[in-house]
Formats: sequence, C-alpha cells, structure tokens
Amino acid sequence: MSERKRVVVTGIGAMAPTGVGAAANWESLINGRSGIGPVTLIDTTKHKVSIAGEVRNLDATKYGFTAREAERYDRSVLLGVCAATEAVRDCGIDFKTRGMNDDVCVIFGTGIGGIINIENTCKIMFEQGPGRVTPFLVPSGTPEVTSHTIAMHHGIHGSTHGVNTACASGNDAIITAARRLMQGPEVVAITGGTEAAVCHISLGTFANMKALSSWDGDGDPTRVSRPFDLNRSGFVISEGSGALVLETLDHATARGARIYAEIVGCGQSTDAYHVTAPEPTGTYVALAIRRAMQDSHLRPEQIGYINAHGTSTKYNDLTETVAIKQVFGEHARNVWVSSTKSMTGHMIGGCGGVEAVVCMRVLETGIIPPTINYETPDPECDLDYVPNKARERKVDVVMSNNFGFGGHNAVVIFKRFGK
Repeated sequence: MSERKRVVVTGIGAMAPTGVGAAANWESLINGRSGIGPVTLIDTTKHKVSIAGEVRNLDATKYGFTAREAERYDRSVLLGVCAATEAVRDCGIDFKTRGMNDDVCVIFGTGIGGIINIENTCKIMFEQGPGRVTPFLVPSGTPEVTSHTIAMHHGIHGSTHGVNTACASGNDAIITAARRLMQGPEVVAITGGTEAAVCHISLGTFANMKALSSWDGDGDPTRVSRPFDLNRSGFVISEGSGALVLETLDHATARGARIYAEIVGCGQSTDAYHVTAPEPTGTYVALAIRRAMQDSHLRPEQIGYINAHGTSTKYNDLTETVAIKQVFGEHARNVWVSSTKSMTGHMIGGCGGVEAVVCMRVLETGIIPPTINYETPDPECDLDYVPNKARERKVDVVMSNNFGFGGHNAVVIFKRFGK
C-alpha cells in the first residue's frame, strides 16, 4: 500500500440556527447566544414540543440557486449546498474554471435525508391521489442528493456519495473523505453534513421516543438545551449544515492555500447494543476515541479541547463523560470539553459538519465556546464543560465527537498545521 498522504482543511462553511455563514455562527457561539426558539416552519399546535433550532434568513440565491431551484429542492439539500458553496469560496478554488475536476470528490452526510419533501408529498398523495405525486420525489429525497447537487453546482466529476449514519453522519463523511484523499485518487474533497428535519414526522417520532425535552424553559426556549447539567431532559431538534474543503497537503501547498488545520486522527466504532440508547459503560464510544488517538499518534495530554457530542440527554452525556475518562485518565480533568449544541440544538446529521467548522475557529482564534445553561452540576458528569462563558486558551489539537442512534460512533482529531 502506498504511503498515506497528509490531509488538510482549506475551506469552511456553516448554515446554523446560530448564524448564516461560518463567521456569524462563530460570533453567536463565543458570545453564548442560542439559536433555539419557537418553531415557525410548521404548525405545532398538536405537538408535544414547539421549540427548535431553525436557520433563519437564509437566502439561497446568494449561494448559486435560482429562486425556482430554491423552491424545488428539499431544505436539507439547500442548507448543504449553501454551506458547501461558502466553503468552496473560502478555499479559493474556482472549480468551474479549474478543468475537469475528476480529482475532486464530494462526500456529504445526512441522518434523515429529504424528509420534508417526503412529508409534503405524502400529504399531497393522501389528499389528491398518487397522480399528483411529483416524479422528482426519489431524486430529491435520498441521502446522496446533497452530494450530487453540490457536484452539479460546482462541476465536480470525481466520486460523489452520501453517508447515512444517523447523528454521526457528518463526522463519518469527513472521515470517509479524509481517508479517500489519504489513499487517492482524488486530491480535493468537499465534505460535511446537513439536516433539515423540523417537520411533523420528526417532531412526532422524537417526542414520542422521549428523546426531546418537553420543557419550554419556563417561557424561554434558549434555556432548554443544557448538556451535562443535572436537570437536562432531552435534546432540542434543529437544522443546519457545515462543510469543509479538504486537500492533500501537496495540493494545498502547491497552490499556496491558507490551511486551517490538518486531520491527524479518525476513529469509528459501533455499540451494537440498542436502536436508540448508547451502550451504558461507554466501552465502544471509548473505542472510537481511542482509535482516533492511536491514528493520530498523540498522547491524551496533547488534546486541548473536545467539542462534545453533548446532546442534553441523560444517557448520552453520561456515556460520553465516562468514555472520555476511560481514554484520557487523569488528563480528563484538565481538557476543556464543551457542547455547542447548548446553543445550536441537535442538528442530527448536520452537527458533525458545523462542529468541525467550530473546531477550525477554536484553532484559529484560541477561544473556546461555552456550554450554556450549565447551572446544576451532575455528580456523574464531572469534567470541565466550560460553563456559560467562553474562555481563551491557545490549543494546538482539538477533538470532535459525534455519536448516533444505532450505536454509530465517529471521532475526528484536528491539529494546528505545522505544530
């Protein structure tokens, strides 16, 4: 097997409840501003839950869509293409004038896919009959649609495919893309995750499985998502997308690209335990973390920050804490761990992409975003979760954790380039 190529991040983009664009999202997070509020995309009168994180003020025409296209595509695809387009612009490559682009791949994740289009089409079918069903439902609703739509928008002719591993989809897509570049044949990848699942089906099913918090924050929705807090009671569903442009180091340096970070470690595992609950001992979450550490050839004390999966559910937050302690040992008390889902809500397949973008900003600025709403410590969740206020610390290595229903665990380690 040929020697593994080094892979770096050269472009970032984010569409999140906390801001349209990577810069706006970052400003909200470091200032502790939540993007969670009352649902406006659907009527929640009959639902148990009426709050979510919505991406507001999105103008898809600023990212290459016509107004007609923006109406036709599922919202998850819109968010994904917009985030990817921001990342492409950020990296400085004009793919449309570059050539054939057969050395570029697009690998994007989504946990649910085009569920809004599916829901709307089902309503039409039951009310008006199958003759009124759009012929474009399948081409617009499968998990790989975002990838091929990004490819069409930017003229990409390398491999394109979707990754579908529940809430780990974004990180799994980044890992898949990075490993593809490490081995070839492509030298550039557009990757990340997207989700738009603020709809009747999603709110209904997640609420009925008791995964969502039913608390309204005593009238303040921004208080509901409280990862690692003793009184956490479930996650807040949200939508969003985050994208990275990855390049082999040789390709990036040859064109003089700005480099945010190097991907130095990737780890994956599966609980094989339960369809929704994490395996309670944290053994297999720890396995994914340990594999990423082994892949990076780093020691625990070299990790300066962990962007936690931290969903604000009782079991996830406890399991993640236990797993971190299993791998990091005594250093677990020293590493700063925060959950930006306290502000964004849980973007399902979109969270890995957005949180990877957050990790790039941490390395760039030396600012660690907080876990807001951390009011009452949980004796079993006893790490430093950067409560309520951002801190400053120059870190050279950061870790991003994502875990999904079905026991999917995916961990990525990013290192400041040149360190």
